[in-house]
Amino acid sequence: MREEEPRSRIPQLRLDELLAELQARIDVARGTRDRVHSLLEAVLSVGRELELTQVLRRIVEAAAVLADARYAALGIIGPDGDTLSQFITVGLTEEEIARIGPYPTGKGLLGELIRHPQPLRLEDLTSHPASTGCPAHHPEMRTFLGLPVRVRDEVFGNIYLTDKRGAAGFDDDDESVIATLAVAAGVAIDNARLYEEAQRRQRWLTATAEINRRLLSGSSRIQVVELIAQRACDISGAQLADVLTALPDGAGLRVELALGGDVNGRVGVEVALEGTISGAACAEGFPVTSHDLADDPRFPGRVSRFEGLGPAVAVPLGRAEGHTEGVLLLVRGSGEPEFTAREIDPLLGFADQAALALELAERRRDAEQLAVLEDRDRIARDLHDLAIQRLFATGMTLQSASRFIDHPGASDRVLRAVGDLDETIKIIRSTIFGLRVREAGAGQGLRARAVHVVEEAQAALGFAPRLSMEGLLDTDVPPAVADHLVAVLGEALSNAARHAGAGRVEVALQAAGGQVALTVQDDGVGIPAQGRRSGLRNLEERARALGGTLAVTAPPTGGTVLNWTVPLGH
Repeated sequence: MREEEPRSRIPQLRLDELLAELQARIDVARGTRDRVHSLLEAVLSVGRELELTQVLRRIVEAAAVLADARYAALGIIGPDGDTLSQFITVGLTEEEIARIGPYPTGKGLLGELIRHPQPLRLEDLTSHPASTGCPAHHPEMRTFLGLPVRVRDEVFGNIYLTDKRGAAGFDDDDESVIATLAVAAGVAIDNARLYEEAQRRQRWLTATAEINRRLLSGSSRIQVVELIAQRACDISGAQLADVLTALPDGAGLRVELALGGDVNGRVGVEVALEGTISGAACAEGFPVTSHDLADDPRFPGRVSRFEGLGPAVAVPLGRAEGHTEGVLLLVRGSGEPEFTAREIDPLLGFADQAALALELAERRRDAEQLAVLEDRDRIARDLHDLAIQRLFATGMTLQSASRFIDHPGASDRVLRAVGDLDETIKIIRSTIFGLRVREAGAGQGLRARAVHVVEEAQAALGFAPRLSMEGLLDTDVPPAVADHLVAVLGEALSNAARHAGAGRVEVALQAAGGQVALTVQDDGVGIPAQGRRSGLRNLEERARALGGTLAVTAPPTGGTVLNWTVPLGH
C-alpha cells in the first residue's frame, strides 16, 4: 500500500499544474483584454479632441498609461525636417523642467528617430552610440521606447517613452500597443490640423470682410492699415507687426505702422532691401520666413529691436507686374513655433486682399484730392476774377482821387491805403498760386512741399497735424532757404512722432517782416533732461548757417514749442 501512494499523487500534481497554467492564461487573457480596452479608450480620447494642442497632450498622456512608463514625450519635427520645433512632456513637474533648461531640439538619441523613423527599443539608452548624455538636473533614465507618428505618410513627430515601471524593460506588446496608438494619433492630428486650418481660414475671411467694410464706411488709410496689422497679429499669434511701404525709386522700405514692442522706435524707420527679411520679401515678391529673427545669419541688417523675439514671416503686399507696394512683417515670441506653409498660404491671400484694400483707399484719396483741387481752382478763379479786380479798381480810384485832396495828411493816408491794397493783392495772388500749384503739376513751391511733408508725417503720428501758412512763401522765400526749411519741418515732425508721444501737433509757417518763421508745437512729454540731441543740433546748425536762430521751449501747459527763424535777405 505504501508503494502506491506516490503514484496516486501524480494525477493530483498534474491537475495542479494544469490549473496553474489555466490561471496564468486567464490572467494573460484578462490583462490583454484590459489593455485592449485601455487602448480603445485612449484612441477614443485622442480622437474626440479637435484642438491640436489638446490632441498632442492626450497622445503623450495615453502613451505613458498604455506602456506604464514613468516619463513620456512627443517631439514635433520642425519645417526643416532635422530638428524638433515643439516638445511635450509627461512625468516631469514644472520645477523640474525649469531646472533642466530649454527643451531638446533633436540631438543625440532623440535625433536618431528623426534620421531613421523606425521603432527603437533599448534596455539601456545610455549604451546607444547616438546617446550624448543628459543635461544637469535631468532625472536618470534607462529603458527606452521610441516610435514615429506619421500623418499622411509624412513623419509628424516621435513618441519617446522611458523607465518602464515594474519590469525590466519595454516588450513587444508595449511596442505593438504604442504603434497602434501612433496610427490613431496620426489620424487625430490630421483631423485637428484640418479643423484648425478651416478655423484659421474663416478668421482670415472675416478679417478681410471687416477691412472692406471699414473702407466702404470712409475710414482713413492709417486706420485701415492699423486694422490689417492688428488682425494679422490676432490670427497668427504674433507679438509684433510692422507694415512697411516701398520708397520711391526702389530705395528701400519705410515702417508706416507698428504694433507691439517699441512702436516709437520703429515707426518712420527706413529699411534696406538687402540684409533684411522685409527687404528680401519685397525684392523677391514671395513670403520669407525665419526660425529666429533675432539671430538669423541670412539677415545681417537686423537691428536690436528684434532681440528677444523668435520666428518671423514677411509677406509682400500688392504683388503685381513684378512690383511690390509694401510688406507685412509678423514676429512671434522666442520659443514659439515657426510659421508653416499651412499658416502662410491663407496669410498670403489675406495680404493680397489687404493690398487691394489699400489700393482702393489710395484711389479714393486721389478722387477726394481731385475734388479738392477742382474746388480750389473754382476759388482761385473767383478770387482772381472778382476780388483782385475789385481791389485793383479800388486802388486805382483812390490813387486818382489823391490828386484832388489838398490836405497833406489825408493824401498820405489815401496813398498808404493804396499801398495796403497792393500788398493785399500780392497776398491773394500768392494764395491763388498755392491753390493751383498742385493742379499745375509743379509741386515745387514751398507751400506744396510743406503740405506734402505734413501729410507724410500723418502715418507716423497716427493723426493729421494742423497746418497754417501766411505770407508770400512761394515768391519771397529763396530756394536755398526753402530747402533747409522743408528739412527742418520733416525732422521736427519726426521727433514729435518718435519721442514726444503727442496727441496734437500744430505747424505754423509765416513769411513776413523780412524773415520766414517755422513753429512746431506739440502736447507731448517735452524735452528729456538727458538723451540724444543730435537732431536739435542739426536744426540749430541749419539756422546758424542762414543767419537765423533756433529756440526750443517748454510752455507751462506742457509739450514742446520749436521756433526756427531765418532772414529772407541772407
